Amino acid sequence: MSGLLALLDDVAGIAKVAAASVDDIAGQAAKAGAKAAGAVIDDAAVTPKYLTGFEPARELPIVWRIARGSLINKLVFLLPAGLALSAFAPWLIAPLLMLGGAYLCFEGAEKVAHALGFGAHHGGPDGSHLNRDPAHLEEEKIKGAIKTDFILSAEIMTIALAAIPASTFWLEAATLATVAVGITLAVYGAVALIVKADDLGLWMAAKGRLGLTRALGRGIVTAMPGFMKLLMVVGTAAMLWVGGSIIVHGLAEMGWHGPEEAIKHYAVAVADLGAESWRGALEWTGKAAIDGLLGLALGIVLIPIGTRLIAPLWARVFARG
Repeated sequence: MSGLLALLDDVAGIAKVAAASVDDIAGQAAKAGAKAAGAVIDDAAVTPKYLTGFEPARELPIVWRIARGSLINKLVFLLPAGLALSAFAPWLIAPLLMLGGAYLCFEGAEKVAHALGFGAHHGGPDGSHLNRDPAHLEEEKIKGAIKTDFILSAEIMTIALAAIPASTFWLEAATLATVAVGITLAVYGAVALIVKADDLGLWMAAKGRLGLTRALGRGIVTAMPGFMKLLMVVGTAAMLWVGGSIIVHGLAEMGWHGPEEAIKHYAVAVADLGAESWRGALEWTGKAAIDGLLGLALGIVLIPIGTRLIAPLWARVFARG
């Protein structure tokens, strides 16, 4: 009997450790996913463009195929690469993170420039819309979306990896896998809802039994163009904020603390202007605004480098694939 009780006690102890590990994984994954907000919003904002021009019946199958490709990007390629970096070259994480932050700044600044009428936005589908074969066009757009997703997924996974505190190999692996699956489900679930919202609104407007239902359906159809514009604005602001904060934090990690300390000083000064109850929110807003402005400035500097050097080289490399 005493042996059985000891065994049960050991099982209970193992269960407690396992439960604590699950809690750790969930908590770390949530924090790491939140750090990648800019890239996540951009991913959700960019993907619906790849569905333009297709029959409604093909939209969800295309979203599913892109989501599956995104999951493969994260779990098969990026997760092992991230774990290898963490184990054998952790010093590379900060520079790679800053490289991803610079890309976010570039993307955000280019969208701002495009909105103001300067240049042409390089993202989204390319000339594949000229192909008249619907099946071939679908394949080309799915491939293009998965390639774009690879860049955004690399940013997300690198940001998540940097946000995970030092822990065991398996805890890092489980946390990154949780981030990969959770963010993919969130992004492409949101994309599916966005691309089918018009159809839902039209169905409600035409088939709704109640006047309120029909009015709500018409409201959804009317609101979707504005919602998409708002999503792009929020995504752009998030990219600039996250990209700028990554660069500033990366400089501090490399020993240059001046920019981070100056931003902290100005954010505290902004918070001092408001009521005590709003102090935390004002300080966060001030820091985010300064990070975003720095991200915009850096992105503007990077636009000619990205459009005239990196983008043509990238297109040439993938044209061979």
